[in-house]
Amino acid sequence: MRDFVRETAESLPNSRQDASGEWIRVAGLRIRFAHAGSGPALVLVHGLLGYSFSWRQVLPTFAGQFEVFAPDLPGAGFSDNDVSLDCRLSSAGKRLLGFLDAVSVRSCDLVGSSYGGTTSLMLAALAPSRVRRLVLVSPANPWSKIGRIRLALLRNRIAAATFPGIARPMRTFHDYFLRRMWGDPRRITPEIYRGYSAPLGRRGTLEHAVKIVRTWWHDMRELQAILPQISHVPTLLVWGSKDRTVDPASVEPLRRYFQSAQVAIIEGAGHLPYEECPEEFNRIVLEFLQSGPTSAVPTGK
Repeated sequence: MRDFVRETAESLPNSRQDASGEWIRVAGLRIRFAHAGSGPALVLVHGLLGYSFSWRQVLPTFAGQFEVFAPDLPGAGFSDNDVSLDCRLSSAGKRLLGFLDAVSVRSCDLVGSSYGGTTSLMLAALAPSRVRRLVLVSPANPWSKIGRIRLALLRNRIAAATFPGIARPMRTFHDYFLRRMWGDPRRITPEIYRGYSAPLGRRGTLEHAVKIVRTWWHDMRELQAILPQISHVPTLLVWGSKDRTVDPASVEPLRRYFQSAQVAIIEGAGHLPYEECPEEFNRIVLEFLQSGPTSAVPTGK
């Protein structure tokens, strides 16, 4: 396993203990990431308002067979944020590609959740030789009709400007955000609440998310346009049956774009099945990664 720069939370301004981890610079930005295991590279890509914390229950199992990287993408978690960041999907894909370059990963399997799944699709289109297989966990897509009113509201300039300052200190917003992600909100523990709330208190995190929303429909059109380019990539689509963030019904129109896509629905889970049903999630993903063909050179480094 490779070593990278390690910093503690005490060495980072305006951070908490959650911010300790491994760090690397990508295009001038410090990127925090979790890193474990050895073998072929497996990269875990979190969703909007998530970060590497999201993968804590499944990462140790994956690390038994892979060298796992789970970055906090710029603008999320505890990585650097820059108000000048281009938040279009294509730019997010390029930043993820820059991370792969920085940690010397030449090809990998990608597991992307929600907007991280969409970013993974964009990366596959930008650099097809770098992606062996895709595991997409309820990826944001043009066919999901859930949340369109909220998206439209945040595209309003006044709402977009005022929302972060109002929502940042509000526990009720944090509660609402988490409860919508779970199929059974009773499974949300104090540890989960603290973990997801920690970076939301950082100035810039919510602002970055709002900027992503403002280009949402442009990005969804671009996503639909690039899907035929990556139809050959072996793909697993995973959804929770009780997902209230990205419509489970949208799996079918998305599946049709791939020559060979498997679908797994985890009963009772919400938008983050790796949180609610980690053992079942691990089993489904590992079976796919162990049995399926690859589309890129099978070396992880």
